[in-house]
Amino acid sequence: MAAMTQFIRLHVYDLLGLVLSMGSVWLYQLYLGRRIRRDPSFSALYGMNAARAAWVEGVMRDGRDILAIQTLRNSTMASSFMASTAILLIIGVLTLSSQGDKLSGTWLALNALGHASAEMWLFKLLFLLFDLLFAFFAFCLSIRHYHHIGYQINVPRNLQLECTTPLHVAAELNRAAIYYRLGMRAFYFTVPLLLWLFGPLWIVGATALVLYFLYHLDRAPRNDAELTQ
Repeated sequence: MAAMTQFIRLHVYDLLGLVLSMGSVWLYQLYLGRRIRRDPSFSALYGMNAARAAWVEGVMRDGRDILAIQTLRNSTMASSFMASTAILLIIGVLTLSSQGDKLSGTWLALNALGHASAEMWLFKLLFLLFDLLFAFFAFCLSIRHYHHIGYQINVPRNLQLECTTPLHVAAELNRAAIYYRLGMRAFYFTVPLLLWLFGPLWIVGATALVLYFLYHLDRAPRNDAELTQ
């Protein structure tokens, strides 16, 4: 207990920066959820879910097997690439964790408030590692669902079961897209966590920029002019 108290006292600014960052993300998600409940069309996700459902219906109705295979292949390759990237970054973080006792002047020069120590260095890398692991598993789950959809979407109508109807396949496809979206969000938040290595001010500023970026990604464009903004 004494060691924990000493750790908190020495690194209060770094921990405060983490709390502010996580709190900002939570408030943003709370705002986004309430806004979508009031107006589902506000979210870009609403339009994409509807588009994927319409695509599944058209593919299964017209028997466009080649289109389905090509589209699902592209989606699976995208998730596979991001999962592989997450693994490479995890290896890099594990390699970097061995340098905690060799903090260079370059890292410390930009640390205006935080107290530098090997323990805090490892603590920050642990958060970054968990974030990348979350991204890896999210992309893997996305691949899993795309794999299942490849079989479901090609079942002939006269052989369809309850789990191979267009409605069910569309729900499965949207679930795969949700996992991909979660993995991408975890990737976005590696930016604040990486900059946290330079000090607490960096994680707060980077979180604000990421949330500004996410707001424009999450908001559905109201007209063609907004597509270029």
